Amino acid sequence: MRATTAQLGARSAAPTLRAAASLSERSVPDVLPDTSAPGALAKTILLAGAAIAGCAIGAIVPAEGGALWALVTGLAFLGGLLSTWSPCGYSSLATLRPWGRWSPTAVVAWLPTLAAHGLGYLLGGLLLGGVLALGAVALDVPRGASWPYLVLGGLACAYALDQIGVLRLPYPQRKAQVPHDVRFRWPMWRIGLFYGFALGLNFVTYVRTPILYLVVGAALLSGSAATALLLVLAVNLGRFLPLLVNAFPVTDRAVQQWLAEREQRSVVAGSAALALVGTTLIVDALLG
Repeated sequence: MRATTAQLGARSAAPTLRAAASLSERSVPDVLPDTSAPGALAKTILLAGAAIAGCAIGAIVPAEGGALWALVTGLAFLGGLLSTWSPCGYSSLATLRPWGRWSPTAVVAWLPTLAAHGLGYLLGGLLLGGVLALGAVALDVPRGASWPYLVLGGLACAYALDQIGVLRLPYPQRKAQVPHDVRFRWPMWRIGLFYGFALGLNFVTYVRTPILYLVVGAALLSGSAATALLLVLAVNLGRFLPLLVNAFPVTDRAVQQWLAEREQRSVVAGSAALALVGTTLIVDALLG
């Protein structure tokens, strides 16, 4: 995909959708370099094992106890972690590093950036979560209904197959990433704030894992504004936590190499998680 360039928006200190979107400057390809792709047999075995485990869990876990929603929330958190393996995940770790050589002093000076980034994630999550919460209230799906589990389970299984290349499904989002030279344009805390807000919205930058779409569907079909908000914040917490690696004495090169060496394995892990949760939801709905 050919790269495109756009001007940065106004340098307001308050996070706004326009300012957050202006951080996303460079288009990125759908597929990152393949450095650790498991074989087709390994993918099939792992996916089948996850599906079998999901069927077993769905057969023994009662839907009305809230355990299924806890499982979906856990998947949302995992989806946030797995989003580190995307252009924006790579970029955030590299851009929001302490300045200079690692030292306790450098880390302390970096803490306002970390805090601002977390605040940005919170603000973005509250905005997206608030919209989805309103949708959940408007749809008013009964909490005990079984059909939402069938819908969400089918969606999860479909995207699990998409992740291993069996299906090809849409990824509705703005596939763009933050330019690295923004590190030299603004104070670091402001970069962290706007960057966190953009990433916290989840749809104005590139997120490679399709778990996000299951989270959105689950939020809308949850019948609960609180659940919808919790799901989005779980995603954002998972997206934020990997930045803490920058507090440790490891080089950016080492971090990026570690991620690159496990990039395709992260895709397979996401596929297995989707298959497990999807089959759990389907079996529970059918038996309930």
